[in-house]
Amino acid sequence: MMNYPVWYIPGVGGGFLIAIIAITHVFISHFAVGGGLYLVFAERKGLCEKNRAILDFTRSHAKFFLLMTVVAGGVTGVAIWFIISLVHPAATSLLIHIFVFGWATEWVLFLVEIVAIFVYFYTFGRMDDRTHQAVGWIYFIAAWLSLFLINGIIGFMLDPGAWLENGNFWSGFFNRLFWPSLVFRTAVACMFAGVYAFLTAAFLQDEATRRAMIRFSGKWVLASYLTAIPCGIWYFSSVSPQASGLIAGASPTIQRALHAGFWALIVLAVLALALTIMKPAFHSKPLAFLVFISAFVFMGAFEWTREAARRPYVISKVMYSNGVMKADVAGLNQYGFLPAARWASLKELHEESMLEAGHELFIHQCYACHTIKGANNDIVARTATMSYPALLAYLKTIHEKRYFMPPFAGSDAEARALAAFIVMGLHGKSIAESPETDGKGKELFAANCTACHGEDLVKSRTAGWDRAKVRKALDMLNALNPAMPDYQGSATEKELLADYIVFLNKAGVSATAVHDHGEDLFEQHCAMCHTLRSGNNPLLPKLAGRDEQQTRKTLDMLDKLKGGVMPPLNAPPADKDSLAQFLAASLKGGTQ
Repeated sequence: MMNYPVWYIPGVGGGFLIAIIAITHVFISHFAVGGGLYLVFAERKGLCEKNRAILDFTRSHAKFFLLMTVVAGGVTGVAIWFIISLVHPAATSLLIHIFVFGWATEWVLFLVEIVAIFVYFYTFGRMDDRTHQAVGWIYFIAAWLSLFLINGIIGFMLDPGAWLENGNFWSGFFNRLFWPSLVFRTAVACMFAGVYAFLTAAFLQDEATRRAMIRFSGKWVLASYLTAIPCGIWYFSSVSPQASGLIAGASPTIQRALHAGFWALIVLAVLALALTIMKPAFHSKPLAFLVFISAFVFMGAFEWTREAARRPYVISKVMYSNGVMKADVAGLNQYGFLPAARWASLKELHEESMLEAGHELFIHQCYACHTIKGANNDIVARTATMSYPALLAYLKTIHEKRYFMPPFAGSDAEARALAAFIVMGLHGKSIAESPETDGKGKELFAANCTACHGEDLVKSRTAGWDRAKVRKALDMLNALNPAMPDYQGSATEKELLADYIVFLNKAGVSATAVHDHGEDLFEQHCAMCHTLRSGNNPLLPKLAGRDEQQTRKTLDMLDKLKGGVMPPLNAPPADKDSLAQFLAASLKGGTQ
């Protein structure tokens, strides 16, 4: 997004708009492929059986097919290009530059499809049967080749394969997912041809023809369905380990989509079986629409899963979902994001413009996935219980805690501005540090020390030290212990950190301090997804009946819990002890 403006609709989110348009278009475009083959075989059935009623149905279905694919499919196809150019201009530009000749070929094939289907429909009954069938085959071959080309490009987005090393067009196009995806989508396209025909057959008045075409269409659905299942398993088994982990349970949104898709497939199979073999007389318009809706839900679940499995990327291993190139993150962390963002209104960050700068950073780095008080991934709800220090610490390690979220790209000052915008700008909370506990020093301790040392351990190791000794130690950590890296912070940060360590020794780590530390840990590690008692995904009801020891054991195996949707808690044992103690006290009513 650095080189492009952002189309900002805070309450909606561009990703949600892409999903609505893309799922609709994909549902129609797969029909455009399989439906062309269906027309050829339906016409052939009518010719072989010398059945004028079946030929009349085929002509009527061809008109529906033409309107659905050329008009609705064409409009939604243009809409996809329009919306992705607004929401993901950087990714769109990159894909055009990499696959420019692929796109050009696909557009030529689309022109062939349009001409062929118009000729097919308007010459139905006016052209000799052999030539007319040939026109139908020309349409289907052009449509399938369009699928062939698009399949390579969307597969590249999920797994670029060897292109990452050699930059070769064919390496990117024939990626690891190309063949399993192509076979799976071809089977799904044929299945949808039968589903759409269920719909048009429901309007037939002649009972014999209606039953004949229901059985014919049902065979298409069931044969394609049985082919698609192993192909789908092959497809999902071919994705990268990271994407596989998200599909297997690391992403709750994917789990919801898969659940919906599973039940849609069950409904689709049961109704197709009933309407084809058991009781075709039961076929009616409401049942036909139910089959149609089930197929749409299945397609939506699949496309949502495929798109979400790319996270945190929009183009895997190349560009993050917010448009930031993976290769640029290190430089942005060093020199800052705002100076490099061409369309940012602020280029320099000052104390008086912190909230405005934070808003700019939210637009460029968070808005791709999060809305503000919207229905999809509301950032306000997800950060409602987080304090400023906790959110700031979370931002600095966000990619490690949640792999499917891009890392924050920018300077420490910009991270503070983004945290300030969310905490103060959206929630109206104070971002002032507590002088009693030296909030800045505590934040530095949390960011630099707690990966290996809890507060109790540092307190015991520095017992009896005066401030001068603590400050001197921060200049020579590696000399004190070869396993410890030297602290790379500024002299000012070392002074603040020394003050906080001295504070720990003077204040001691009382029960209240442990409780406060546990609460800080909850905010840092849990509050992005959980509240304590009520609201968004409350945690305490799930821990009901567990004592502190059981809760502590649970913290060691979060990624192994039922569903596997939680990442492991990457925190030292002492921090897990404090968090378990805080949660146990909360269960007993020790906190509100």
